Amino acid sequence: MPLVQITLLAGRTPEQLAALGREVTEAVQRSLGAPAESVRVVVRESEPDLWFVGGESVAELRAAGKR
Repeated sequence: MPLVQITLLAGRTPEQLAALGREVTEAVQRSLGAPAESVRVVVRESEPDLWFVGGESVAELRAAGKR
């Protein structure tokens, strides 16, 4: 049973997340030959103040116009 874990910054719509889940499932099915019903996709969202790049949070980078 393949398990794909994806971590994203929060802010996608439910429709975007559903499309991601479907398309990742299809990619795993095609590449590994796994039946779709055996593929698990877990999407975790992180708030910008909890995601760090180069020691600064994405929230700080955005506020400074760097992202």
